[in-house]
Amino acid sequence: MLFKLFPAVFEISRPVNVLIAILSIFVAVVITGSVQPLFKVISACISGGIIMAGSNTINDYFDLDIDRVNRPERPLVKGNLTPLQALTISWIEFGVGCLLALLINISAFVIVLVVSGIIILYSFKLKRMPLLGNLAVSFSTAMAFIYGGVAVDRIQETFIPAVLAFFFHFGREIIKDLQDREGDSQGLAQTFPLVYGEIVALKTTTAIFLVLGIILPLPFLFDWYNGIYLLVTVVGIYPVLFYVTFSMWKNRSSKNLGFLSNLLKADMLVGLLAIYLG
Repeated sequence: MLFKLFPAVFEISRPVNVLIAILSIFVAVVITGSVQPLFKVISACISGGIIMAGSNTINDYFDLDIDRVNRPERPLVKGNLTPLQALTISWIEFGVGCLLALLINISAFVIVLVVSGIIILYSFKLKRMPLLGNLAVSFSTAMAFIYGGVAVDRIQETFIPAVLAFFFHFGREIIKDLQDREGDSQGLAQTFPLVYGEIVALKTTTAIFLVLGIILPLPFLFDWYNGIYLLVTVVGIYPVLFYVTFSMWKNRSSKNLGFLSNLLKADMLVGLLAIYLG
């Protein structure tokens, strides 16, 4: 029975998101100067990935009605998992993630506990409230870098990528809300674009990416990161931000916004590469 459910459990976890979470934690550890103690690093990466899987699973549980419109390909909508199975799996994943964090240190356990609570609250309530849901996801994603630093008791170097990740995800989250406005409207979700309108949402996203564009070179200018960081950023990050900003104004269709959201997700890997090399 469990074996038959594995493909659906794997799919609902959104493995690309899980991989990005694991890589974010690992990169955070690497930029502190050492991957020791290795056991804690491995525990942090695995627990972070599991928490991400649990977050995505419980999000699909609460978003089932909305996903019938916005994401008909999701496992719950297709019936590959029942809502009860998804809820049970998510709680198991949160529990395992917290236990692994406890093996690292108390600070890591507290971070995982807080982030898990925020994500559960987000899925249940905050997602349907303007900006609060976007801020919750952006904060939780940024905490992956802090979590990596906490795992090795060296967090100072992880604040910069955490700030960059926050703004990057904040803009992407609003684009996702623009993409999902039809299903969110039917599900009575009070997301930012539905409450304040598409134009305000587009202006806000543009402003967020503008701020991100301004702060991106600061690590190089203050001699925190080297020239390779700046090169990868100029070649791999700025063009994507410019294109996404231009394209979302030109074409507000759900299909195009979905493409832009996925493009930004892929560009996260470029951002991690820039930080790693820098």
